[in-house]
Amino acid sequence: MNGGQCAGAERFQYLQALVTEFQDTDSIEAKEQVLANLANFSYDPKNFSDLQKLQVPDLFLDMLTEDNENLVEFGIGGICNLCLDKAMKNHILSSGGLSLIINCLSSCCEETVLSAITTLMYLCTTASRVEIITPPVVECMVRFSLSDNRRFSNLAKIFLEDYCTEQQVEEARSLSQNTALGIPLPKD
Repeated sequence: MNGGQCAGAERFQYLQALVTEFQDTDSIEAKEQVLANLANFSYDPKNFSDLQKLQVPDLFLDMLTEDNENLVEFGIGGICNLCLDKAMKNHILSSGGLSLIINCLSSCCEETVLSAITTLMYLCTTASRVEIITPPVVECMVRFSLSDNRRFSNLAKIFLEDYCTEQQVEEARSLSQNTALGIPLPKD
């Protein structure tokens, strides 16, 4: 085995140990720490194949329905990191991930919402566009674009400008006078 193969094997074993620890522990704090580590490993394309083999994208998706906001935050963060890869994007889209990600827009955690907006932009394809660019999502982005929080307003404006038609934005503005359909603004 050359140095690269050895490092790759060690990386896989380490990632496998993290997944096993996540599954075996009863400690919420340990689960949070392990999930945060897995989300960080999701930044590096060298890890994508190993993460896919270990079903980490499904683990991240499963976290989006948890009551623990930290688990949701790390889950959506991991998905956001992974979905730039075409195979990962297809997996997330074919696994019913869009509705789970859209639900993250109503989180009270700022980082969760920002990751959800970014992830929706990354996942927007010709085929998925009809599921993402819906009146409730567009209306939510209009509302976020009016936020005093610059991170929300800037990201939402990019979403509206790059992914929505002017007509969709105008319809969203007129539907409910800048209140999202059941999607509250997160706490600053």
